Amino acid sequence: MQETKTVPITGDATAISSPAGAPTPPVPTLADYPESDGRPMAETPWHMQAMIDAIGSLKEFFRDREDVYVGGNMMMYYVENDTRTSVSPDVFVTLGVPKLPERRVWRTWVEGGRFADFVLEVTSRATRQEDEGRKKELYAALGVREYWQFDPDGDYLDPMLKGRRLDARSRYRPLALEARDGALCHGSLLGVELRLEGDRLRLFDPARNEYLRTLAELQTRVRELECQLRGE
Repeated sequence: MQETKTVPITGDATAISSPAGAPTPPVPTLADYPESDGRPMAETPWHMQAMIDAIGSLKEFFRDREDVYVGGNMMMYYVENDTRTSVSPDVFVTLGVPKLPERRVWRTWVEGGRFADFVLEVTSRATRQEDEGRKKELYAALGVREYWQFDPDGDYLDPMLKGRRLDARSRYRPLALEARDGALCHGSLLGVELRLEGDRLRLFDPARNEYLRTLAELQTRVRELECQLRGE
């Protein structure tokens, strides 16, 4: 797999150093970074489908942008050369980085110090403590500008969608959802609107006045077009 070039981060407080006189440990290679934390991708099929829908819709939205990376369920390492310190957001978007080549894992020091601008966690009562505690604090420290949570089962969030935006003091402030068109809505820094319709999260493009299609919807549309071409 093609490697992106490592960009040194001057004064990076998270860089690993060796005690005086100790031998310098070998620099880990890409293969040294685990690609999985050994945990299930999602708690239930509904959680998994919400993740897949959001990732697919955002990939489609940014299909013409070569400087935006959309990912999810990926091991993201943020301490240089540390193969044990990581986090794996359900859905994330990073602006201002090359879309290609594809990554096996994310390493901030390889990405010019960039982590993510937008994170969505598909949350539940079982992950509440982590999503509301450690992850929220970590995302704020790493400069994630918007942090969203969607609880498809309504285990603890009421309403099931919750958004926060980072302020000038690197603290998250809640985003108030607006009741409109039978949904609870709020725009995001990505230029898409998150809409809670009943128990379903939809992404909406206000510029085109249309919903972003999920991967399943895109596949259905492709089959329809193929049938039209065959005259069926």
